[in-house]
Amino acid sequence: MKTISRLALLALVASLAACSVLESDKIDYKSAGKAPSLEVPPDLTQLSRENRYAIPGNAVSANAFQAGAANAPSIPTAVVNLGDVRMERSGTQRWIVVNRPADQLWEPVKDFWQESGFLLTTDQRNLGIMETDWAENRAKLPQDIIRGTLGKLVDAIYSTGELDRFRTRIERNAAGGTEIFVSHRGMQEVYTNTRQDQTVWQPRPSDPELETEFLRRLMVKLGVSQEQSKQVALAQGSAPAARTARVATIDGQPAVQINEGFDRAWRRVGLALDRTGFTVEDRDRTSGVYFVRYVTPNPDKKEPGFFSKIFSSSKTEAPLKFRILVKSQGEASTVSVQNEGGAADTSANAQRIVQVIADDLK
Repeated sequence: MKTISRLALLALVASLAACSVLESDKIDYKSAGKAPSLEVPPDLTQLSRENRYAIPGNAVSANAFQAGAANAPSIPTAVVNLGDVRMERSGTQRWIVVNRPADQLWEPVKDFWQESGFLLTTDQRNLGIMETDWAENRAKLPQDIIRGTLGKLVDAIYSTGELDRFRTRIERNAAGGTEIFVSHRGMQEVYTNTRQDQTVWQPRPSDPELETEFLRRLMVKLGVSQEQSKQVALAQGSAPAARTARVATIDGQPAVQINEGFDRAWRRVGLALDRTGFTVEDRDRTSGVYFVRYVTPNPDKKEPGFFSKIFSSSKTEAPLKFRILVKSQGEASTVSVQNEGGAADTSANAQRIVQVIADDLK
């Protein structure tokens, strides 16, 4: 009698689980970790400890935000208010605006992710960034008679072949309230040979609808009723297609051109960086600069370098540091790359980074 391999079983499970997961009873995350992991990862140990997201007077304070916003054109967005919490939408991107100070929201947001079945691997209150570990949505597993009978005994061999991770960015706005952004990254397990006995983890596209669902649930955590939060999602309807971003060469330097003013361009670039695996070490909205570095992710389940197809540097090398500059004039913005010292970067890496950002903005 032949033994059915785990990989063959995974393939069967995956084929039976190709259904939408955005209904409330279709999300049931199980972390890949076993215990809370809130220690600062090695790549973040040298970050500044200033509370830039919450203390006025720094680069991303309310005053700085206001100064930048004064030069940025107003972009109409879909808005639905529910008490002091509202959801806003611009294109395919959504975020929550809460009329409360940022320092009052950190703990509730952290509790929200832990209550949702995740562990936190990044808990950087000083930067306003937290990130979950890689987790599996167990609701995607088929509830067939075999698993219903033997589920607890053979649960270890059941897998969806997909992992999800979410990054939350919390920023103070000009009115003294807080904007909360949620970005999704996904991985999928794929076969590496025709015998289908070896697999690797590869990136899969981010899911804006999954981001929206968790924003909706976060609204409930912050005091909005379940019914009201669902009505918000329905009221906003289908988001229009985002404007196309294009890669260009400006003064010999690769750049992304976006037909949008600063406010929206800044917001979209920030989400694009979150989605594509960069660590935002700092940000200066007044100058339009994100200080970033790329760090190869390494979850409990082995994952290849997210940018392995882009950067050829080995994992033992120091992370590459860059500045992402957003400059706007009227209803047009450009996004370019600077090196760690702030000089224009025209290298092949800069070209690749520009292309990655442009692809996410499309």
